[in-house]
Amino acid sequence: MINENTAFDLQQYLTRGVEGIVKDALRATLRDPKESAFMTRFALATAKAAKRRAGYEAEGLHVPSYLIASITSACNLHCAGCYSRANHATVDCAPEKQLTSTQWADIFDQADELGVSFILLAGGEPMLRRDVIEAAGERPNILFPIFTNGVFLDSRSVELLDRCRNLIPVMSIEGGREATDARRGAGIYDRLIANMELLQRRGLIFGASVTVTTGNLDEVLSDAFVDSLAARGCKAVFFIEFVPVTEEAGHLAPGDAEREQIREGIDRLRRAREDMVFLSFPGDEKGSGGCLAAGRGFFHINSHGGAEPCPFSPYSDISVSETSLREALQSRLFVALRDGGHLLEDHAGGCVLYEKRALVEALLRQ
Repeated sequence: MINENTAFDLQQYLTRGVEGIVKDALRATLRDPKESAFMTRFALATAKAAKRRAGYEAEGLHVPSYLIASITSACNLHCAGCYSRANHATVDCAPEKQLTSTQWADIFDQADELGVSFILLAGGEPMLRRDVIEAAGERPNILFPIFTNGVFLDSRSVELLDRCRNLIPVMSIEGGREATDARRGAGIYDRLIANMELLQRRGLIFGASVTVTTGNLDEVLSDAFVDSLAARGCKAVFFIEFVPVTEEAGHLAPGDAEREQIREGIDRLRRAREDMVFLSFPGDEKGSGGCLAAGRGFFHINSHGGAEPCPFSPYSDISVSETSLREALQSRLFVALRDGGHLLEDHAGGCVLYEKRALVEALLRQ
């Protein structure tokens, strides 16, 4: 079993990272008073949210500080090795019965009441649901990182981001041009760089998401790559370990040696660049006492409303379209995963619930 008492607390690190971004934005008050005013308000909102979660904790309800919401199953790209397409959670055209913008707005309001501070908007390609993005922008107490491939980040979208500073685009990039275009399609890298430079000119905060494989590991952890992002105004980098969904892709998944290299590389970057936030998933599990899924640190809401342990574990026994977020946090599947100690067990690496999918399926059948 993993020891819960650990020197590195992911939730605290996330909060400190946001506070660092707030301070950085506040230093730009004279240049962009609107950004400074929002960050000041959001700092107060996160403090109130933390107190609210602590109150629920005292009542016996653990509320995570963040959620992951896949607001659409549609995507315009066919990235190599996409776990979401392999699980049939992502398609070219969104099917019927996706949650409406009104339903998502209600979910966001419930999250605010519970004290959730961060909702990561994903897909599919979330920028295809401008209606939901606009609804999120109207909830300034919550910060919404938008995990996007960047293709639909046009001038109209930038205007929305400028108006709603709680919407933070996080663009997917695999390293340099060769690695990015090989996975995501020809011309995508140049599109991303142009987007970054546009956001920097507008003084808007953004981040980058990197899928780490054995093929791009050295490049994406290098000072040269991170310096190139920082020079264009990037404030946060999410390192997502590649989870293979086919046997043919198994060689791309980081092994023990590569995961140690990732850990050491991120530790080095955190020490060297205090002006940026670096997060590793699921690599930060061991530093936070185990897997954070199933409501322990977060949970995932799919485009139809199903509450799932995480995007890599797409199993659900409850829907937030039919019940509340509070009830979803106490779903039978989530409680079984948490109380059974399954999230705290040592594992070979990568995603513990993906490794234990047979167990999750068995719990779901009980």
